[in-house]
Amino acid sequence: MKVLLFGATGMIGAGVLIECLEDPRVESLLAVGRSPCGRTHPKFHELLRTDFLDFGDATDALAGMDACFFCLGVSSAGLDEAAYRRATFDLTIAAGEALARVNPGMTFCYVSGEGADSTERGRTMWARVKGKTENRLLELTLDCYIFRPGFVQPLRGVRSKTSLYRTFYAVSSPLFPILRRVAPSHVTTTQNVGRAMIRVADAGHSKRVLENRDIDLLAFVD
Repeated sequence: MKVLLFGATGMIGAGVLIECLEDPRVESLLAVGRSPCGRTHPKFHELLRTDFLDFGDATDALAGMDACFFCLGVSSAGLDEAAYRRATFDLTIAAGEALARVNPGMTFCYVSGEGADSTERGRTMWARVKGKTENRLLELTLDCYIFRPGFVQPLRGVRSKTSLYRTFYAVSSPLFPILRRVAPSHVTTTQNVGRAMIRVADAGHSKRVLENRDIDLLAFVD
């Protein structure tokens, strides 16, 4: 299958990229981003852009794709709701609507987060915005699946671009085995997210919203 990847330079996206390059089910991988990933592989290509709100000039590049793994996202820390909505809802829906026009029915896997508020009325700002984004994606003419990972451990050399997050993961990494034992349904890895996305794109799933436990189970299905 031909896969489109958004957010390949981010922590989760970088993990998904590795799994895609190694999985024989992925025939080709096109990463859409602002800067190069620094990867080379026979089936890997990049589409560098500055405009993520209008894909009218990229129709030819996006056409013919079988699946999109949307891992692009920002932290809500330091952002008001309007800014976070622009960086989360507006960018995601612009891509989703463009792909729905070019490749109606294609599989679209969106990385949301554990605790996203599908009612859009909760007190937590990021959860409302994520929930609104999920709801709109599910209305599009896409075969859409929402991924809601909890705590995600970076594996296989993947690192966060954000220095604060790098420090957090460096400190918390030794605690990961303990977290897996005491809260297994709230902890996953970048590797599991990537494997689960490929599995869903290849074979579909009965659920539209996949929680952390679903992600882990899918990661180990042949």
